[in-house]
Amino acid sequence: MGLGAFCNFSTEATGVSKKFPGIRPYLATLAGNFRMPVLREYLMSGGICPVNRDTIDYLLSKNGSGNAIIIVVGGAAESLSSMPGKNAVTLRNRKGFVKLALRHGADLVPIYSFGENEVYKQVIFEEGSWGRWVQKKFQKYIGFAPCIFHVGEPITIPKLEHPTQQDIDLYHAMYMEALRKLSPS
Repeated sequence: MGLGAFCNFSTEATGVSKKFPGIRPYLATLAGNFRMPVLREYLMSGGICPVNRDTIDYLLSKNGSGNAIIIVVGGAAESLSSMPGKNAVTLRNRKGFVKLALRHGADLVPIYSFGENEVYKQVIFEEGSWGRWVQKKFQKYIGFAPCIFHVGEPITIPKLEHPTQQDIDLYHAMYMEALRKLSPS
């Protein structure tokens, strides 16, 4: 659960419309969340959409420019490494968002919510253990901590109908470097 992303882009808690006038943010979450009836309506009422290629293609091509898709790239895999005092980012092999940005010529904007790892207090089990298997199936959330939110400079992306793997790797590396620059240490 991207609490920082939700608070900053699905609400006006931090004045996102004043900071980014003319930009309509769409927070994207796992498509599986939209299969549960009550949760689906709750998510949709907050302007949240499924994070899949069809949805992203549609949103980045509708009404010209000004649509922004906010994706918690590390997703559920990253949340399993979440523990107080440790910042872990699952990004190295997550390149699909770069490929879609290249196809649409959509800028990549690195964002990191410092303190997000303080939100969930969970037991960390070793990979391959029974506890880790259970944890992956049922993630438990306890506690809340305010997040400090940082946004980096946009990375201008060319529109490439058929980006090569070299193009994807180049912009992915640029994104990872820009994200590193947001770190306080």
